[in-house]
Amino acid sequence: MSVRDFRKEIQWTVVVVVLAVLAAVALWPRDDSGGGDPGGGSAAAPPPAEQQVDPQQRAAANLRPCPAGQGGPAELAGIAVTCMADGEPVRAGSAVAGEPTLVNFWATWCPPCRAEMPALQAYSEQPGAIRVLGVQVESPQAGGLDLLRELGVHYPNVYDADNRLRAAMRTPNTLPVSYVVTADGEVRRIDPPVAFESAQEVREAVERTLGEQ
Repeated sequence: MSVRDFRKEIQWTVVVVVLAVLAAVALWPRDDSGGGDPGGGSAAAPPPAEQQVDPQQRAAANLRPCPAGQGGPAELAGIAVTCMADGEPVRAGSAVAGEPTLVNFWATWCPPCRAEMPALQAYSEQPGAIRVLGVQVESPQAGGLDLLRELGVHYPNVYDADNRLRAAMRTPNTLPVSYVVTADGEVRRIDPPVAFESAQEVREAVERTLGEQ
């Protein structure tokens, strides 16, 4: 056998072996049970890394419990968010149901959000203030808890991990932005959407927005 013929024979042998391996892999039995899921679907993916929050961070933030009323705006039905006080899911509609509520969207990377949260906290402590609910978006929850602790903000906050609440309320791309949800479930955006500098500014904006017809 010549050297050329020997090389050709080696090449063909390699090709045959590769094809045999590929065929075996293609025919290898697969477990499609989804990790024991009775529905036969794929196993649930683990939560994102930012969802893994140290319980001590929640305790240090000392947030008030999230509201849990009955009803709420129709556009928020079926939307679940995370209560940052205890890490438990809460229905967005129930969190703003039953009484007028100021809803403030914020993120840790947003300097105006950081600047206005102390004003919102001061307003929430005043007599006659309506309920205040913060909604953290587009930033890790753990960092949000640290920021709330640092700023001394204790009114209830929820974490909108998948932006479903933000989409339902049709928030603009800019932050911060605030809304007033009336007692009968009407959602009204506070305009102009500027960061509050004092509790008095918050009160005036709330009264103006509630007074709109």
